[in-house]
Amino acid sequence: MSDTSTITPRYRPVSFGVTRVSVRGGATGVRYVQAELPLGAYARRLSDFLVHWAETEPDRTFMARRDQLGDARTGDWQHISYAQALEAARRIGQALLDRKLTAERPVVILSENTLEHALMSLGCLYAGVPYCPVSPAYATVSQDYDKLRHVLDTLTPGLVFAADGARYGRAIAATVGTDVEVVLAQGTLADRATTPFDLLRNTTATAAVDDAMHAVRPDTIAKFLFTSGSTKMPKPVINTHRMWCANVQQITLSMPVLTESAPVFVDWLPWNHTFGGNHNVGLTLQHGGTLYIDDGKPTAALIGETLRNLREIAPTIYFNVPTGFEMIAEAMKTDAELRRMLLSRVRMFFYSGAGLAQPVWDSLHATAEAEIGERIVMGTGLGMTESAPSAMFVNSPNVKAGDIGVPVPGMTLKLVDVDGKTEVRYRGPNVTPGYWRSEQATRDAFDEEGYLCTGDAVQWIDPNDIHRGLKFDGRIAEDFKLSTGTFVSVGPMRAKIIVTGAPYVQDAVLTGLNMKEVGALIFPSPACREVSGLGADAPWEAVLASAPVRLRMQAIINQLAREATGSASRIARALLLAEPPSIDRGELTDKGSINQRAVLKHRDALVQALHDDTAPNIIKPQV
Repeated sequence: MSDTSTITPRYRPVSFGVTRVSVRGGATGVRYVQAELPLGAYARRLSDFLVHWAETEPDRTFMARRDQLGDARTGDWQHISYAQALEAARRIGQALLDRKLTAERPVVILSENTLEHALMSLGCLYAGVPYCPVSPAYATVSQDYDKLRHVLDTLTPGLVFAADGARYGRAIAATVGTDVEVVLAQGTLADRATTPFDLLRNTTATAAVDDAMHAVRPDTIAKFLFTSGSTKMPKPVINTHRMWCANVQQITLSMPVLTESAPVFVDWLPWNHTFGGNHNVGLTLQHGGTLYIDDGKPTAALIGETLRNLREIAPTIYFNVPTGFEMIAEAMKTDAELRRMLLSRVRMFFYSGAGLAQPVWDSLHATAEAEIGERIVMGTGLGMTESAPSAMFVNSPNVKAGDIGVPVPGMTLKLVDVDGKTEVRYRGPNVTPGYWRSEQATRDAFDEEGYLCTGDAVQWIDPNDIHRGLKFDGRIAEDFKLSTGTFVSVGPMRAKIIVTGAPYVQDAVLTGLNMKEVGALIFPSPACREVSGLGADAPWEAVLASAPVRLRMQAIINQLAREATGSASRIARALLLAEPPSIDRGELTDKGSINQRAVLKHRDALVQALHDDTAPNIIKPQV
């Protein structure tokens, strides 16, 4: 039998822009890393892209979304061309100028991803009026509206746009002052006068709005994006046109595949997050691409809509979060039409927002090899809201879960030794100047050399080959000490739980601060329901208490214990959580990633019960 272990996998061809980096030393424990590829020139403002494509490809679709009929989705796509988008941007921009809106009185957008949301954003960009897309959960899931009220109090908007009066009316009534104009894409409010969105869209544009567009400078604020607010209230990150334009060019130089043809995206990622709103919308604009708005989401209730869209529209690059790729990988095993369409012309998969478990990665590769005879390159990197977002990209198809690669052109990474780990810090044209109306938070975010302190820890993928770049080593703030004084490195340990527990573990949160042992709160995956033998309507408590699930979880904890090298890497006790992570409590972001600190904060009593042995059904190693 031949040995296939050394066969080099075949990938659908993709080139990478940054192949080499330079490293120089600084003070003790400090190094600086840069890409050898220069950034070069980039656009001055986002609206330049819109104008260019409206002139050169006026009939090309900029965005499309399925027609909406009440809560039912029809099969037809509603398209907005680049010419139509520019016309709408000029008209809406004129309406915003007429209202004398500024950074002191910006536009706040309460909406999921819709065509109206997109056009309102373009109108703001064209007229130079800052805007802020707000997490829909703040208005539709939250019961106290504290985060929404914080956003509005911080920004003092002059206009609030909402996609639907019925969906957002209660939140508006509770938080938006009567002196603020409310614009609705559809519906009305019972006790308040509102402005129809079509009134803005039908405003007659004048030379004034074109003058305003040309007056936009690189330092002009394009938008405000709020951080997730894991333990404190969200912070308003200033996003300038320079940041956004520089970053889409940095991404393009890192992923030259974007320039080979006009990209086609099928995308659900929310625009109130930097991945969806800056990264994906920005790349669409720069390259004259088409973005199909996906009303699905990587949840049990909505993944069906995503799969439906991917059976119909073939993306050229496909972006998602790890949970989304996990669901798609599972669906492709049995869905021939999904495999055929999704793999027909996609050049790269790309994930961000959290770590992708290696078994999911391997499953995607295996499916692609069986279907088309080659793998699809899996791209990823590292960034944050404050870096617009991308700071690093992998530069080879030969990467593994946790690898984040090399700096984008024009970005300098500062590697600083902190408490036994290495923090990565950022400086470059894509880094925010600070937080809006938050001078202390801005001062606290930057070090003495002006580098943004990320709190992310990294290691070299291969210390003997720096050109391969870096891998993620967790969040410094998430790491903790046991009562013995031993540090627990949360990121790598959590990743190992997910890999070892696949496909039954969705995510995990580590516990044990100032305690003798490391514990884990485990969020189970839908695979647990399948293996339990119970029906689809069985409560999660029964599923997790079933013998088949308990046996599998016991085996996972036993394997982790056998592979542990000491108390700081040994899961000594674990609980399976029937209650899913809560968006309202900040435990789960809109992108589907777990916020460890928020989970620990809101489930403190459960953590204490886990460690004092009073919680039911604790799983301990039997080795």
